[in-house]
Parts: sequence; structure tokens; C-alpha cells
Amino acid sequence: MKFIPKTENGIALASVAVLTFSFFFAGIFDILDYFIVQVLIFLGFGALLVAAVNFALKNDSKKNRPEDKLQDDLH
Repeated sequence: MKFIPKTENGIALASVAVLTFSFFFAGIFDILDYFIVQVLIFLGFGALLVAAVNFALKNDSKKNRPEDKLQDDLH
């Protein structure tokens, strides 16, 4: 079992899970009020946001229909 995901979906799921658990445990142990904990959690959120934008910009649209055989969809 490998702990480092290699697919885009795996990276996104792992990042969201880590961010969610960090908010959860910081709230349970009452350390969410500490400034350094807030900075670390929000930096994680920022990194997740940057990764999401990066994946969105790399995403290519797929064309399901070949261009040489055009169809009329009005039927």
C-alpha cells in the first residue's frame, strides 16, 4: 500500500481529507484559537486551492464526435 497518491483525484481526496481532519482535531483539542494552528490550516487550504486551479487549467476538453463525420442532430 502506497501512501502517496499519483492520480489527480487521489491527490485532491488526500488533501481534502487532511484539511478536514486538521480542522476537526484542532476544534476537538481547543487549539484552533492558536494563531500558528490557524495559519497552518489556512495555508493548507490555500495549497489545496492552488492545486485545484492548477488541475482545472490543465484539464482538456474531450470531443466525443469526430470532426470528419459531421452529423445532423435535428432528428
